[in-house]
Amino acid sequence: MNIDLNSDLGESLGAWRMGDDAAMLSLVSSANVACGFHAGDPAGILRTLRQAEERGVAIGAHVAYRDLVGFGRRNMDVDSADLRADVIYQIGALKGLAAAAGTTVRYVKPHGALYNTIAHDERQARDVIAAIREIDHGLCLVALAGSPLLGWARGEGLRAVAEAFADRAYTPHGTLVSRREPGAVLHDADEVADRMLRLATEGVVTAIDGSTVRIEAESVCVHGDSPGAVEMARQVRVRLEQAGVTIRPFVDAA
Repeated sequence: MNIDLNSDLGESLGAWRMGDDAAMLSLVSSANVACGFHAGDPAGILRTLRQAEERGVAIGAHVAYRDLVGFGRRNMDVDSADLRADVIYQIGALKGLAAAAGTTVRYVKPHGALYNTIAHDERQARDVIAAIREIDHGLCLVALAGSPLLGWARGEGLRAVAEAFADRAYTPHGTLVSRREPGAVLHDADEVADRMLRLATEGVVTAIDGSTVRIEAESVCVHGDSPGAVEMARQVRVRLEQAGVTIRPFVDAA
């Protein structure tokens, strides 16, 4: 049994420090690195990329709406031409920094509101798919497990990787509980580790109402900005490895 463990990194901005990238990079197999639109500054992003390269961690472009103030978590109805160009711009910027760090960008994982919107909004989804194909059709797209986006991307010839979330609650329908709802974000590292072991070995998680929901995923995300994120990622990794599950990226690291 194999599974990828990823985290959103490179999100510090100037004097504002977000998460512990160095610690997370010793635990995850893939890093979704901010591209400057929702978080991250060039020097910090480059530092994270160099640390990832040293540890053999696969790099993904964590593209977002242009929304520094809202941390990319505000819904936006962006014109198609603008959205395509914004995604191309962000991937291109990260590719340049990655080259300087001696590594390469291997996949794209949208962030926040963009991630949630394109999981079901076909117009914006196809804009993001088109942008990826235009800049590098060899890039994978990471998308919410069970979402229509997976099929739309595969229909356009992209490899699409289904993702689950270690620290987020699920509805009985297999969608994420809104962050506006109580209990949406999980904080107990032992509980999260147990959930992810069950996901990796049985393909199911317990929904917020106590029911069991099937989630088929190749990658699991632990948010780098969550309180106790490093300990949570450590517990997940230890629990999975103790059960014989191998943690490795879904793409080559370089």
